This record gives sequence, C-alpha cells and structure tokens, in this order.
Amino acid sequence: MSMMRYSKNGFFAPAKIANAFRTTSEEVARTAGLGKDAVQRKDRVRSGRTQRRLREVVEIINKVEPRFGSALISYAWYRSEPLPGFSGQTAMQLVRGGRAEDVLDYIDAVDAAVHA
Repeated sequence: MSMMRYSKNGFFAPAKIANAFRTTSEEVARTAGLGKDAVQRKDRVRSGRTQRRLREVVEIINKVEPRFGSALISYAWYRSEPLPGFSGQTAMQLVRGGRAEDVLDYIDAVDAAVHA
C-alpha cells in the first residue's frame, strides 16, 4: 500500500496511521519509540526525529503487508513476532532501539530466501 495513505500535507500523520492500524496515536508513538508529546504537538509531529520514526514504522509495515495480506496483520507482526537472529526482539523493539535499517535488511534477506 502507498505510504501516502498515512500522510497529510506532506507529513506522516499519527492519526491516519492509528486509524489504519485500529489503535491510538499514543500507541503509534510508543511503537515507534516516541513520547506522547511527539504525536500531540504540531511542532513535534513535524520534527525530523518524529517523522523519521513514523516513516520507519510505515516502511516496515508496507514491506511486509503483501506477505500478510493486510496492514492490520502486518502491524500485529511488527509488534509481537520475535525475529530470528535478534535475540528474540520484535521489529518494534528494534525500531525503538534505532535499528530500523536492520529490520528492513532482515525482511529483504527473507524475501530473497537468504535468511530463514
């Protein structure tokens, strides 16, 4: 699905992301490793750090969505499925720790049948 689905006026919109995943903006913030203020205050929503973290979450969800068939199931995977080779951490835990690129590389490796 297009990442534009999650944006408004050129910025990732926590409310749109929350709506797609049937959760709250505050929960989206937590899953991205952000504080509640990051999704409630307009100046914080548009900050580089907040936008980068929201983009990472959306990018990962979009990348696995074809595998799971829906954004909602992909979001559940993101939050709860331990990834092999990462000490049992989930994609969410890795993103919160600043390791979104590792998650994306892992997904690419699985898609290329390099990593099982």
